[in-house]
Parts: sequence; C-alpha cells; structure tokens
Amino acid sequence: MSQPRRILLVVHPARPEVHDHALGVVRRLKAAGVHVAVIVDEVRGTPLEGQPDLVAAHPEDPTHGCELVCILGGDGSILRAAELSRGSGVPLLGVNFGHVGFLAEVERDDLDVTVERIVSRDYTIEDRMTLEVTAFHDGETVFESWALNEVTVEKASRERMIELTVEIDGRPLSTWGCDGVVMATPTGSTAYAFSAGGPVVWPDVDAMLLVPISAHALFARPLVVGPESQLAVEVVPRTEGAGVVCCDGRRAVDLPPGARIQVHRSADPVRLARFAGSPFTDRLVEKFDLSIHGWRGAARRAIESAEADLPQG
Repeated sequence: MSQPRRILLVVHPARPEVHDHALGVVRRLKAAGVHVAVIVDEVRGTPLEGQPDLVAAHPEDPTHGCELVCILGGDGSILRAAELSRGSGVPLLGVNFGHVGFLAEVERDDLDVTVERIVSRDYTIEDRMTLEVTAFHDGETVFESWALNEVTVEKASRERMIELTVEIDGRPLSTWGCDGVVMATPTGSTAYAFSAGGPVVWPDVDAMLLVPISAHALFARPLVVGPESQLAVEVVPRTEGAGVVCCDGRRAVDLPPGARIQVHRSADPVRLARFAGSPFTDRLVEKFDLSIHGWRGAARRAIESAEADLPQG
C-alpha cells in the first residue's frame, strides 16, 4: 500500500491574513488527498492550531515523509524553511506574502493555481548553490554553519571600522578598513550583496561573490570568483574592533580580533520548486519595478504587427 501524499506547510507566524489563506490551502489539499503537516509550536495561538485536517510534523525532522515544503510568507519565511529542509532533498515552493520576495515562486494572487499545481505535481526542481562557513580562533572551531544567500563578516560596533584581510584560494588579496564583507551566492546577489553595491548574477551562473562594505581603499570592488574557489576573511589581530559573522541574517556568532572565517561551496544545494514561468529578466523588472517604457524588442513588435492586421471597427 502506497504512503499518503504529504507536504509541510510553513506560514509567517505573525501575519493573520496569511493564516486565513493557509486554512483554505489546507482544506483544498486535503480534499485532493494531500495531507498537510505543520510544526506544532509554530502554529500555536493561530487559527491553524488544533485544525483536524492538519498533521503534526516530526519534531526532529519536519520534512520526513513530505514531497514538498510550501511557504506562505516572505523571503525570511523561505529562509526559515530552507533551514528545516536542509539535506533532505525536499524542494521549497514559496508564495510571496512579503515585500520583494525574490525567493518566492509565485505571488499571493496565484494561490489557487499553486494549489492545483501542487496536487498535479506540475513543477520542476531547480538546485541553488549554498555556502559552507567555518570560523576559527586560536586554532579552534568556534562556528560552523551554511548560507543560501550570503555570509557576512561585519563590525560589531557602529562607532568603529573593522580591519579585515581577504584571501582567495590561499592567497591574500588585500586588507581593508571597512564595515564588513559580504560573500554571496548568485541567489543572494539580489539580497544584501545588491544593497552593498554588488552585481546581479543570474541564478544559473556558477559563481560566488565577494563584496566589501564601505571599504576605505583604492581597490575595493565587488569580485566574482569561480564556484570552487576558497574564500577566507581574517579579522586583523591588532584591530580595535570586534566582528560578527552571520549567515543569511539568521545564524551568527561574535568574532574577536584574530578570528578566521573560511567559506566555500557546499555539497548540499537548496532545492526550489519552479513553475515554467518568465525569465529572470522579467523577475528583475517586476521585483524592482524597473521602467521598460519605450522597449521595442522583437516580441513586442510581433504583437503590434499582429494587432495591426486585425480587422478594424
């Protein structure tokens, strides 16, 4: 006898309008024979608590037995879901209830179609690069984590700069007095790295980014390196400021002078469920509300030509 289908539903805990939509999703999926699991602690105090159509997710392995993680929320909720699914191979499907929502596949207005496509398994899977990070001090490991978007090394105090030496593939590049450094994936190029002045990198490009933040140096430009490069940042021992290393803005540890942070490509990608949709260029235009007024590309010319051939009146 085959196992019943199951997905894990992750919802933003503090958005009542999300919970209302979530109840509808649960009922429609259950009617189609798809069980919905939730993390009990995360729905406590919401309208989802105690719903008879819900299944309690495994407390140690929430994605166990699930074919998909469906997220109703913004990029923060999707990053939370990535933590839950890491290493499981279970893909994520984000429905944007936040602001920009670059990691989300669809917007809230597409929720009905999204449920239909989950039921029919009408989606493809796209692997996104992640980063492994290890921090050392006095020869001991003080922090190990990973990131889908970026790893940042930043000053801990607003009043002081931090001195960082950047190393690529075992060779020193430069020492900067700066506010910090962002090491990002292509997925993260439109997040913190973008805000720090880094380039936008298409998701299908195999590369890593290194972007200095407010560096006081002549050579302090964003760098794009190969996917197998080894990045390292050292907090200069004599520097007066302490630092902080943070992964995806969620997992962090303090760094004393002399600490070393090593970053490289992880063997465990995050898997995103994708609908056959618009190219990444269109996503940039939509998310950043870019002006394309006056565009005369081939596609538009073909449409205008076809419209001109229609009978008038």
